[in-house]
Amino acid sequence: MKEDCVKNIQFFHRHIGPSSKERKEMLKVLKCSSIKNFVKKSIPNDVLINKKLNIPNAISEYHYLNHIHKIGKRNKIFYSYIGLGYKNTITPSVIQRNILENPGWYTSYTPYQSEISQGRLEALINFQTMISDLTGMKISNASMLDESSSAADAMFMIYCEKKINKKQNNNEFYFFVSDEVFLYTFFSIQTRCDGLGIKVIRDSYHNLKNYEHIKIFGLLLSYPSCYGEVHDYYDIIQYSKKKHISIIVTTELFSLCLLTPPGEWGADVVVGSSQSFGIPMGYGGPYAGFFSTIEKYKRFLPGRIIGISKDRMNKTAFRMSLQTREQHIKRNKATSNICTSQVLPAIMASMYAVYHGKKGLLKIAKNIHYWTKKLDLELKNKIQCVNQINQYYFDTLQIKTNFSNSIIRYFSEKKKINFQYIDKNHLTITLDETTSYSDIKRILSIFKKVDEKKYNNSLFQKKIIYDKKIYEKIPNSLKRTSNFLSHKIFNQYHSENELTRYIKRLENKDLSLNHSMIPLGSCTMKLNSPTELFSLSQREWRDIHPFSPKNQSLGYSFIINNLSKYLKNITGLSGISFQPKSGAQGEYTGLMVIKNYQKSLGEMKRNVVLIPSSSHGTNPASAIMAGMKVIFINTKTDGTIDMNDFIQKVKEYKNSLSSLMITYPSTYGIYEPDIKNIIEIIHEYKGQVYMDGANMNAQIGLIKPSTLGIDVCHLNLHKTFAIPHGGGGPGMGPICVDSHLIPFLPIHPFQKKKINKKEQILSVSSSPYGSPMILTISYAYIRLLGSYGMKKCTEISLLNANYIKEKLKNDYEILYTGKNHMVAHELVINCQEFKKIGIDVTDIAKRMIDYGFHAPTVSFPKVGCMMIEPTESESKEEIDRFIETLINIRKEIKEVEEGIFSEKENVLKNAPHSIDTLTKDHWNYPYSRKKAAYPLNWIKNRKFWTKVDRINDAYGDRNLICCCN
Repeated sequence: MKEDCVKNIQFFHRHIGPSSKERKEMLKVLKCSSIKNFVKKSIPNDVLINKKLNIPNAISEYHYLNHIHKIGKRNKIFYSYIGLGYKNTITPSVIQRNILENPGWYTSYTPYQSEISQGRLEALINFQTMISDLTGMKISNASMLDESSSAADAMFMIYCEKKINKKQNNNEFYFFVSDEVFLYTFFSIQTRCDGLGIKVIRDSYHNLKNYEHIKIFGLLLSYPSCYGEVHDYYDIIQYSKKKHISIIVTTELFSLCLLTPPGEWGADVVVGSSQSFGIPMGYGGPYAGFFSTIEKYKRFLPGRIIGISKDRMNKTAFRMSLQTREQHIKRNKATSNICTSQVLPAIMASMYAVYHGKKGLLKIAKNIHYWTKKLDLELKNKIQCVNQINQYYFDTLQIKTNFSNSIIRYFSEKKKINFQYIDKNHLTITLDETTSYSDIKRILSIFKKVDEKKYNNSLFQKKIIYDKKIYEKIPNSLKRTSNFLSHKIFNQYHSENELTRYIKRLENKDLSLNHSMIPLGSCTMKLNSPTELFSLSQREWRDIHPFSPKNQSLGYSFIINNLSKYLKNITGLSGISFQPKSGAQGEYTGLMVIKNYQKSLGEMKRNVVLIPSSSHGTNPASAIMAGMKVIFINTKTDGTIDMNDFIQKVKEYKNSLSSLMITYPSTYGIYEPDIKNIIEIIHEYKGQVYMDGANMNAQIGLIKPSTLGIDVCHLNLHKTFAIPHGGGGPGMGPICVDSHLIPFLPIHPFQKKKINKKEQILSVSSSPYGSPMILTISYAYIRLLGSYGMKKCTEISLLNANYIKEKLKNDYEILYTGKNHMVAHELVINCQEFKKIGIDVTDIAKRMIDYGFHAPTVSFPKVGCMMIEPTESESKEEIDRFIETLINIRKEIKEVEEGIFSEKENVLKNAPHSIDTLTKDHWNYPYSRKKAAYPLNWIKNRKFWTKVDRINDAYGDRNLICCCN
């Protein structure tokens, strides 16, 4: 009885959709006697493992919540004045409760289906408007991974534009980085440049003119600097323009409420972090980086751009613009590999601006600046032992001492205060929106103690008393005079009631997992349990600075160390890095690890990456960013790798072969039967094998990448390990590597590692562990499921996909099947045959909206096809509704084939049918309103009402408008 009680509260019973009875029914359809029999029929025998995963047994949700609360208490919350791009902030409760903690927002996917994404698209265009207004730039995108990767992408964008347009005759490319840029940003730039063969100069911006004998194509400045100093760059900008040097500026959003925006003094690109706009520090993330630029770069701009378009009824609507720039379409010709970005934090930051408006932001900015000036004045008037050396500043003071900082550190940490210590005699103090007079008194008390220890009190009277009236710390030439956030959206939702209702109206426009299944192939839209997310609201996880002393973040150390062990055991690999913040960034990082390893062996000429056409869409773009040459490998009609083509190309490029990038199972939804042989051949020719982990949901507990011979793979924690997609981020893409690659893993400049300095060249993130706050979600997922539950998830994800395949095979061609005509966790259906009657795959995708479903992945990995992935979390009841939807749509296609409806005027071509269209007085269509709105009876109780009709994509691209203004 006791065992039955324990069994009933096990989490996997909540997480897995089909009940035990339903699983038996599905197995019967597949003519399998048991799950064990089904797995043996589906997966090649030579890759199956027999050993149980070495991870702890599952614990109940109740016990987990107690456990994570106790672990959180190991993190010590100090008063943080460290700065370095991370600040204390106040997340308005109305935003935390209604967005961060709301599955209507955090379970949606990247807005590829614009008609059912109007809410978050509007929130993102608010974000773009906010960034463009504050930075003074023409165009902004819808978020980046963080500040350092934004800067690296800006450099890469300028480099690509100059290379493509042949603005530089020689192949010697130099990029100049000011030595007052954050160190982690410099390291990310250096890593990116190293992969591309670009030479980096790091020096004072004053010395730029000393390098006029070489061709510098780009310049990176910081405004304010990493030490808090506000510089007037007028002379250097004029020189750069004369020399055709493109200018990138990193900046801080609150400072731009008071400072002249970079766009007004000549910047070409402005990047930075929006963390200070209501996003918790979270030990380093997640938060949204931002990227704004001038119009000439719009077709090179990395990431997503949200634009304004019209639907077929001429109603204003939002959509993702210029999608043909994206990596899975342009592949090896892409100028960015961004797939996942930081949509949910960007939406939160945009709502922060909507809630406060211009007046509120100005008030906060002035308050921050006032307390910074107040502290400066108090230090000058009352403290003997220090000298504040920043002439102009916004929120950061740079303090010089004539003795070691160790004594200041001793007294400050006793009072639970953290400063940033630059060296033995310099430190900075950064204030923020939470600062009050109590903070000023607290900080002064530290320096008073040092004074008492170092100086005779009688000396205090000899200090010069400074007059407050002359205490201006922003030069007149850099005071902002231009308007910002003038659009009505930032001027009408300042009461909590109004903002709550605005957020709710936007939420109601979007389809997310709390409405229905989202069967996107290769995206793994599984359950994101609230139990896994509770830590995001716990102060001990939210308010920890990433560069605080390690003894203050022992809770995070526990999570990171244990999650490392679990993921290494799941993959069978020996090393791990959590720096990559997305799967695509994991791909890039993994390739750079391989590149640096081969360089250490003297194999500098190895730059060719072989990529089968069945691999994940971001792979070619990631390889190009790493400075590799991409060679595609053909696949056969059954979806497997063409071994003749593979062997021929391996031999052809044997002297320059760097690696193979392979997705397993492939994006065609099958387990490659020759996988072990393929990997052996690559190793025989001294290449390395990179496995894209996008489809790990079809491996865990059944297959280990290490047993296949994989050298490095990334894991999508926002797919396989339950981090919510958030409408397009945040995510995490840690990489696991074999033992020989461990010395080449990324190292953050603020981490002390006992590794040869020559190897410390790889860094891809602003923080040491990517976005650590959301690592608690994947840790929860593993602890709640345990070894048995995780294996069961893999089995059921395969079962659900094969059940769909079996049910649809009579109505749609299943493009690829593997062993025993089975698929893996996803399947590809062919919709090309309907083109002959004018129906394409987009028409089917839009018609699915009328049934209340998000379409599967459209036209990837094959044009005119759909890739379906149900995951393990969907019940048989929901899957049956999905199957019935596609079968009924096939009947609607048949009505066109039989001439009942014309090729141009039918229920698919006019889909989706918005609530406005369905409620018009006049109905001018050859089919009934009921057929349009309720094609199946169960839809009446589950109807998702779209607010717009089909959106005109071409109009939006021809008339690019990406701001509210």
